[in-house]
Amino acid sequence: MKFRIFTEPQQGATYDDLLAVAQAAERLGFDAFFRSDHYYRIGPGDPGPGSTDAWVTLAALARETSTIRLGTMVTPVTFRLPGPLAVSVAQADQMSGGRIELGMGVGWYDTEHAAYGIPFPPIGQRFEMLEEQLDIITGLWSADKPFSYAGKHYQVTDSPALPKPVQRPLPVIIGGAGPRRTPRLAATYATEYNIPFHGLTETGAAFTRVRDLCEEAGRSIVLSAAQTVCLGVDDAEVARRAAAIGEDPAALRKSGLAGTPGEVLDKIGKFGELGAERLYLQFLDLSDLDHLELIAAELMPRV
Repeated sequence: MKFRIFTEPQQGATYDDLLAVAQAAERLGFDAFFRSDHYYRIGPGDPGPGSTDAWVTLAALARETSTIRLGTMVTPVTFRLPGPLAVSVAQADQMSGGRIELGMGVGWYDTEHAAYGIPFPPIGQRFEMLEEQLDIITGLWSADKPFSYAGKHYQVTDSPALPKPVQRPLPVIIGGAGPRRTPRLAATYATEYNIPFHGLTETGAAFTRVRDLCEEAGRSIVLSAAQTVCLGVDDAEVARRAAAIGEDPAALRKSGLAGTPGEVLDKIGKFGELGAERLYLQFLDLSDLDHLELIAAELMPRV
């Protein structure tokens, strides 16, 4: 089981805040640093200092880290056109020496679209757009001659298909819990399928759907889950960390990876039994680097 740190900077974080967490995660031996791709705070609260751009952030972190993997969980299909996104991700991969991963999804937060003038079509259209973007992005990266594509939503004509990422193929992650379209896209295009913030029963069912489709297609895929983390050496520390992120510790124990090391390790083991090879630890209090130290000391050596 590999641990990946997953941040939500739209809730209030500067680039320097993210840099401190990414560099600490690298020093402590975490497998990856991921960030959400949002332009607007989710839920009530002070919106300052405002969200940072995911791919600008990751390109910068690519030059300020050296070993940790970097990616999005997940980039909405509505935010960027597929050609320029393929260029940005490939360039960031070059800048990192081959450490970038692209998570993609259909998007869901209509408020941020309205706030920044981004069209937000119906869900069925967004799934169509996602499939076409995956076709185009992976096609541009793998093409050894000028690339063209004629789709319902996007057309590409004689693209030079440059730059190329260092990684061939560059890992693509499909995230979501939908029962039909998401598993099919994951089995067709992804190197990893992630189910975020669901319980063990739902996670197991989702993994089974994707496994079955991958077997039919003759492919293998990495399975992963995302969970909010709140670790403490005792109940008082768990309660303090839960309060810092506006959560009730009892509820968080049920819905996430919260509790003392023994409690959290037990639940991690159950995700492992379902087939999860990676856990994305949603790390919400970016100022609490001692939390990262505790996770590294108490959890990582035991999984």
